[in-house]
Amino acid sequence: MKTSDFDYYLPQGLIAQTPLEPRDHSRLLVLRREDGAIEHRHFYDIVDLLSPGDVLVMNDSRVIPARLYGHKRGTGAKVELLLLRRMGEGGWEALVKPGKKLPVGAIIDLAQGVSAEVCEVLAEGVRRVIFSDEAQLPGLGEMPLPPYIHTPLGSPERYQTVYAREQGSAAAPTAGLHFTPGLLEKLHSKGIETLYATLHIGLDTFRPVLATNPVDHHIHREFGYLSPEIALGISRAKAEGRRIVCVGTTSVRLLEYAASQSREGELEPFAGRVDLLILPGFRFRVTDALITNFHLPRSSLLMLVSAFAGLGLIKTTYAEAVREGYRFYSFGDATLIV
Repeated sequence: MKTSDFDYYLPQGLIAQTPLEPRDHSRLLVLRREDGAIEHRHFYDIVDLLSPGDVLVMNDSRVIPARLYGHKRGTGAKVELLLLRRMGEGGWEALVKPGKKLPVGAIIDLAQGVSAEVCEVLAEGVRRVIFSDEAQLPGLGEMPLPPYIHTPLGSPERYQTVYAREQGSAAAPTAGLHFTPGLLEKLHSKGIETLYATLHIGLDTFRPVLATNPVDHHIHREFGYLSPEIALGISRAKAEGRRIVCVGTTSVRLLEYAASQSREGELEPFAGRVDLLILPGFRFRVTDALITNFHLPRSSLLMLVSAFAGLGLIKTTYAEAVREGYRFYSFGDATLIV
């Protein structure tokens, strides 16, 4: 297996720059793993495509205004920080540019008199920083849109899911952006259960797989939380033969990692760091179906969906999506893989 196996052709014009309105009017490509059949629908059709008793598991992490700009004290050089995760009283892990010019002890002056000190140099441009006044951070930062989106976002809330609650992500769990309150109500009325877990999305959303062999890729750890009530609800549904439909690859990674730490046949509560890289050959213990967007070439997310549906089938599906003019990536259209 090579990282280049997960490459595909995508015209730049198919990279969505703005979200559709209403949210649930995006297109939905339905892929059936059993026979490779493809249907072209709209996201609001998800109500008809799911069955009573199905369980939707959604990531309720909320994106923080994690991109900060400042100047290096002493030189005035421009500095950009992308907050990745809070380290308790020890500050924040942050992706810092230009990292090579910011050693331990460097001070970055931000707005409103707030400064950040580099306390530790970590791998791949990441630094541990401590802020002089952390309480002011929400008013200093910007929404960290992915680097392939060049159009300003009209409302920051459009890069949040309607059910986002737990602060902590550097990027949105974008599969959930298609849901509206009205659509969730329709799903509930049909007898489809919705459960919420948390995985705070960090560095890997912004980082391609550079290793020649993806097995050698070091995936960044992200904090996840699966409550006892949610773990029990999922275990009960599995025992009753009901489908677990994960909304987004982040939900898959959290549930499958928690399952790997649990006894066989039972999903146990979990709180901790998740560093699961899912590649073809992986045995899925929880996930029965997946709602997700179209992912970047050579990304760990594309590798995950290839593990779930098969690399050959995913390549065929993506080629079909390109021919049909689907919109790709964070603000793009969705897939339902069953």
